[in-house]
Order: sequence, then structure tokens, then C-alpha cells
Amino acid sequence: MALTGRTALLAALGSLPVALLEPSWLGVAAVNSPLAVAMMCDYALAAPVRKLRFTRSGDTNVRQGEMAVTSLHLTNASSRPLRALIRDAWPPSNAVPETANASRHRVEVPAGGTHDVHTQLRPARRGEAVAHSVTVRSYGPLGLVSRQATRSVPGSLRVLPPFHSRRLLPAKTARLRELDGRTSALGRGEGTEFDSLRRYVPGDDTRSIDWRATARRSEVAVRTWRPERDRRVLIVLDTGRTSAGRVGDAPRLDAAMDAALLLAALASRAGDRVDLVAFDRELRAQVRGKAAPQLLPALMDGLASLEPRLVETDPRGLTAEILRSTPRRALVVLLTTLDAAPVEEGLLPVLGRLTDRHTLLVASVADPRLAEMTTARGTVVKVYQAAAAHKAQAERDRTAGLLRRRGVTVVDAPPAELASALADAYLSAKAAGKL
Repeated sequence: MALTGRTALLAALGSLPVALLEPSWLGVAAVNSPLAVAMMCDYALAAPVRKLRFTRSGDTNVRQGEMAVTSLHLTNASSRPLRALIRDAWPPSNAVPETANASRHRVEVPAGGTHDVHTQLRPARRGEAVAHSVTVRSYGPLGLVSRQATRSVPGSLRVLPPFHSRRLLPAKTARLRELDGRTSALGRGEGTEFDSLRRYVPGDDTRSIDWRATARRSEVAVRTWRPERDRRVLIVLDTGRTSAGRVGDAPRLDAAMDAALLLAALASRAGDRVDLVAFDRELRAQVRGKAAPQLLPALMDGLASLEPRLVETDPRGLTAEILRSTPRRALVVLLTTLDAAPVEEGLLPVLGRLTDRHTLLVASVADPRLAEMTTARGTVVKVYQAAAAHKAQAERDRTAGLLRRRGVTVVDAPPAELASALADAYLSAKAAGKL
């Protein structure tokens, strides 16, 4: 039995012996005390918690930061009406910040009746959010005492990546349509195929003029070219130690995942086949062989629980996994770091094995604070910070140069720009026929 605030107030006013507030109050309290009798009656009339039945329903997955609603269907199988405070115990990281006590609900359910309790959630972390129990405090009609118990009612909510860059998809798709020849002609690339002839307009590349077709017609004709479809794109996420570094409010891995989702959505619309693997010292996640309609949901589900690991990435193991899983030529997009040591000591020694078989694009999350620090002046501390930032940026530029000299395309952009820059690099490779 739990005493309510109302009972404690009456006790403080002298209506109830202090001994009633002790656990052994039944053996000490005056039996004829009016308040004690009222409490006994109130306790007897409170609905028993053990006869309540719960079932869960509602949303089962949601993007990080968006609203979800989970429901409890409560059945009062007792012969007494239920007046209760119910707490649906989801982890605090799933609470709606602007709503206080959103997980607590006051309900009144008649004997044998039912009631639905709805809890709003806004998860702040990816992964599997799990609720194990529901706590019920059942009050008597006078509100003097209550019965309280915790019931096991398992529930789960899968929190998917937020995919902030999806707002860029319409613009990138429009550029893709242009490359496909639907709205304008294309330049010729080594991986493109002939599409059609059309009339020459000022500004067209003169190298695209088809002189034989022009001789048969009364106007100058130019050839248009269409990028080949059904190419292979393998997205590789480095989930090792460097991906755990925070840039702004989130780990580098989060920005890499967002860029990977935009690239996958764009490539699938281009008719290319997209696979994804996450690797550090072992394979952490993979999504393979999905058709375009199922690709994005499968990627989001596969990335939902992915977290960085504080271990050094094994570049030889990573290379072996890429070559084993993708034997045919593909565009391999490696989202990793451009820090000098991991690249020069890890990636460069095995780079030849990758570039011999695949077209390689390396994308990295840059820290925008470096650019801010390079312009800092005014104090000795700021001058030293600016010098350190210049040195760090020079090392990144040198590392990117080493990769480019070996035929690797490099994208280095801050989190807010990485997804767009990576999509543009893919479109450029598509236009040039490098896939």
C-alpha cells in the first residue's frame, strides 16, 4: 500500500497517528480512527493491478528526430473501476523534449472496460528503443491510498537514420535526367552509348557532329550519348576509430551515412545496382542485391543500429572484402578519413589492388572548424590555433593529392555539404563514362 499526498497532509494535521506512516502501521494504528477506516475502505475499493491486461500497438519504426506514437490497449478485467496513473517506461532519449511527463497518463476505466493510452516519442538516438515495463498506480475512490505494481509489457521501436539530405534528391534527380538525355544532349564518355541524332544548336561540342548524317540531311546533325545503365556501385562505410570523431554535434559516421543514403537513392534512380558494406576489423553490416524500390528501406534498416567502434580499421581486410564481394568492375565509394597516418600507412599500400579492378572514390568528412580557426587572430592563443589549423589542412590536402595522383577521385567536405558533393561527384563520373 502507498500513501498519497492527501493522506500525508491529514496525518500532519493530527487526524492520523504518526505510526500509521510506518510499514507496520496495521499493528499499531488505532482501529477505530475514522481516517484509518477510510483508508482501509479506499484500499479495498482500488482496482487490483494484477487483473489489468496490456497489449501494445502503434508505430514500429521512425526516423531519428521525428515523432512516433506508441499505444497501450488496457483491459480492466477486475470488478472495480480503475482510477490510475500509468507510466509507460521508454528510455529517456526517446522523450519529446517540449512535453513534460509525456509518458505518464491518468486514466479512468470502468469494471470490465477498455482504454487506449497513447505515448508520443521523439527518439534522439538511432537503433532499437526498447520499453520493458509499465508501472500502474491504482487509486481508491477517495484518493487516500493506492496500489502500485510494475507489469512486464515488452515493446520496441526501431529508430532509423534521419536522412536529412533527402531534400536534395529532386535537384540531383533533375541533373540525372539531363545526363540521361531526356532534356539535353550529352558529351561522349568512354562508358556511354549512342542514343540518337538531333539538330546542331550553337554551343554544342563540334566533336559531336556526325558528318555522314549531315551529308545526308539539309542540316548539321550531332550525336547524343546516354550513360550506360545497370552499372555497379559499392558504398563502403569505414566504422573504425576515426568515424567516431565528432564534428559539430554528431560523429563523422552519421554524416557519412547521410551521404551514403543520398548516393544510393540517386544511383538506384539512374538504373545502377547499389550495394553497401560497413567494415572496421570485421564486416559490421551489409545490404546486397536489393531492387530499387526495396533499396532505401533496406539501407535504413541496416544502418539503424550501426555505431563506430574504437578500433583501427584493417585496410587489408577491407580490401579483401571489397574484392571478394564485388569481383566485377564497379564504382567503389569509400567513406573514410583523410588523416595522414591511416591513409599513408593503411590505405596507400593496398590501393593498387583496388584501382586495378575498380574505379575508386574516397569521401571524407571535413571539420568546418578548421576553416574558422585559420582566420583567427588577435591573441597569441588564436594565432597558435590558426597555425595548427593551417598545418592540419595542409596535411589533408597533401593526403588527398597522394590519392588523386593514383587515379582516385577525392571528395572532402563538411557534414552539411558532404552528401551534395558526393552526389555531384557520382554524376560527374556518370557523365564522363567512368563507371
